[in-house]
Amino acid sequence: MATLELSMRDEVAAPTTRRRKLGLLFWIASLWLTVIIALAILAPVLPLQNPVDMDMLERRAAFSSEHWLGTDGLGRDELARLIFGARVSLTVGLIAPMIGLGIGGALGLFAGYFRGRFETLVVGSMDVLLAFPPLIFALAVTAYLGQSIPNLTVVLGVLGIPAFMRVARAATLSLARREFVIAAEALGASHARILLRELLPNVVLPLLAFFLLGVAVTIVAEGALSFLGLGVPPPMASWGSMIGEGRDSLDVAPRLAFLPAVGLFLTVLAFNLVGDTMRALTDPRQGAL
Repeated sequence: MATLELSMRDEVAAPTTRRRKLGLLFWIASLWLTVIIALAILAPVLPLQNPVDMDMLERRAAFSSEHWLGTDGLGRDELARLIFGARVSLTVGLIAPMIGLGIGGALGLFAGYFRGRFETLVVGSMDVLLAFPPLIFALAVTAYLGQSIPNLTVVLGVLGIPAFMRVARAATLSLARREFVIAAEALGASHARILLRELLPNVVLPLLAFFLLGVAVTIVAEGALSFLGLGVPPPMASWGSMIGEGRDSLDVAPRLAFLPAVGLFLTVLAFNLVGDTMRALTDPRQGAL
């Protein structure tokens, strides 16, 4: 009876302990991400001005009831460009890591389980990809295929494959000789069943936690490429391109570079905080699998 009561207390205390582990910063970061993602999704239906409409008579206009955050150097509404810029940055930041997660995760899972020559081939190819300068790769793809959101997304997604492969391979190596995998092999389970039923559910947790960190890195990379003129084509807005455009007005209207930089900083920080928390909660060294 006493054992049953202790077990019930542990079950009740577990969610409370987990909530305490999350912390206030986690919830603030989650709230910020929820607001930013909601604004990005609802941008076309929000009562915003067209982000590409120019009014040369209203260049660098101050805050007003018509332009809440003023206008940029070409008279375009700054608030509309910030929200539509978030739409572009988040689209690239979320889809590109999905490419790395899908391809790199699968390669890492197979390499960590089958080992041998296949693992050597996969690890070697990833080392070659890591050794190739990412900026040169982005320049080559942009010069050959042109500037567009799909091209930029594919470039950043391919560059993220090695990192996801290493995370998946490391997690698989730590699990491949665990008791539940050995037991499945002894019962005659096929490789496909072991990979899908035994290993994948345990490998996917650290991968998803790393995915959030990958989103933060990708948003920064997209901003850097757009700042250099290698990202989305004008007049489309992204936070990186807005920072690049605002640097010409730093002496008269520093807010044009400061506002998108703050949005980029807070969003990347929020993804990092949420990703670090989720990684800590899914760390297999902190509990049994």
